[in-house]
Amino acid sequence: MPQPEGQALEAIRARRAELRTKYLRELGDRPPTTARGVHHVAFICRDVEETIRYYQEFLGFPLVELVENRDYNGSSHFFFDIGNGNLLGFFDFPGHDHPEFAETIGGLQHLAISVSDEQFAAAKAKLDEAGVDYLGPDRGIEDSLYLRDPNGVNVELYNEELGIFDGHRIV
Repeated sequence: MPQPEGQALEAIRARRAELRTKYLRELGDRPPTTARGVHHVAFICRDVEETIRYYQEFLGFPLVELVENRDYNGSSHFFFDIGNGNLLGFFDFPGHDHPEFAETIGGLQHLAISVSDEQFAAAKAKLDEAGVDYLGPDRGIEDSLYLRDPNGVNVELYNEELGIFDGHRIV
């Protein structure tokens, strides 16, 4: 994907600064959110068992529920525990032709999941041992491991505490 340069890049940066000034409030000056948090994020998978093996057996997120999708006969809806009461959900749609994953407007760029120092090191070792491709700390990104699940979903294992971004508390 070509990146903006020169005057176009400067205009984008100026617009971002304008939006920050107009909308971003300091932590103590913000109203409280109207939400309780993320109950679950749901994705579509090609293969239920492959997805379960990847998230539970490989990444270590326990499967906590597997039921029929109430909106689509024959489809499975299943959930993994990703900590702090947050769930990662998937649907399959048997008989549906699944196109390849693509980044597009309204689509997912990546899902960032907070992990501890110990889990970060363990995940990196496991990825290396299994020969799984990723972008990560030894490739110019200090606190993240970026990988794709079997469905093409970009997953970031982010070695940062919840509520912290780039070393600064934002919530």
